[in-house]
Amino acid sequence: MARIRVHQHVNPLAPYFRFTPKPFDLEAVFFNPAFPIHLDIGSARGKFLLEMAEINPNVNFLGVEIREPLVIEANKIKNEIGLTNLQYEFINATLSLDIFLANIPPIQIITIQFPDPWYKKKHAKRRMVDLSLANTVAEKLAMNGRVFVQTDVEFLAEEMFANFRQVACLQEIATSENPFSVKTERQKAVEAKQMPIYRKMFVKTS
Repeated sequence: MARIRVHQHVNPLAPYFRFTPKPFDLEAVFFNPAFPIHLDIGSARGKFLLEMAEINPNVNFLGVEIREPLVIEANKIKNEIGLTNLQYEFINATLSLDIFLANIPPIQIITIQFPDPWYKKKHAKRRMVDLSLANTVAEKLAMNGRVFVQTDVEFLAEEMFANFRQVACLQEIATSENPFSVKTERQKAVEAKQMPIYRKMFVKTS
C-alpha cells in the first residue's frame, strides 16, 4: 500500500480539532476487553503498535492520533492482518483525552514518543504534553502502571519531564534505553543519524 501523505504539523487548537469525542468502548472493539491496555498517545502511522500487537497477543493496544488520514490507514492495515487486539482512534489528545478515556479501566502502559515539538515560542501552547495531559495520564494509570516518554528534542524533553514531575503520584525512573523491543520510525531515523534521545519512565506509586 502506498503511504498516504499528510501534513507533518497539525494545529490542535484549530476549530476542526475542537470536537468532543465519545468515550471509548473497548468491549465493542477488542476481542478480549479483559486484556491489559497499552495506550500510545500520538501513534502516527501506527507501525509501533502494529508490531507490538503482533508479538503481544494478550495485550490490547490503543493508539490515538490527531491526523485522521493516518488513523484510517492504520486501521485498514490492522484489519487486513486480522488483529483483534489493536485499534487506532482519531482524537485530539491535547484537548479531550480525559473524555475519550472516561470509561476505560486503569491502563498498564502509556507511551508518548517523539511528539511535535512546535519549536517557536508563540506555538508553545500547541505542544501536546502539558500539565493537564500529565494529570490525565496519571489518573488513568493503574497502580504501578508506567508512562514512557521519549524525544530527540532536548528542550521539549525537559518541558515534558517537568510536567510529569509535578504529578505527586508518579515516581521518576531514569532510563537510557527503550524498554520495548519495537522502535518507532522516528527512533530508527534518529539513531541512524547517531543523535541523542532523551527518555524517562514514570511509575504510579500512590
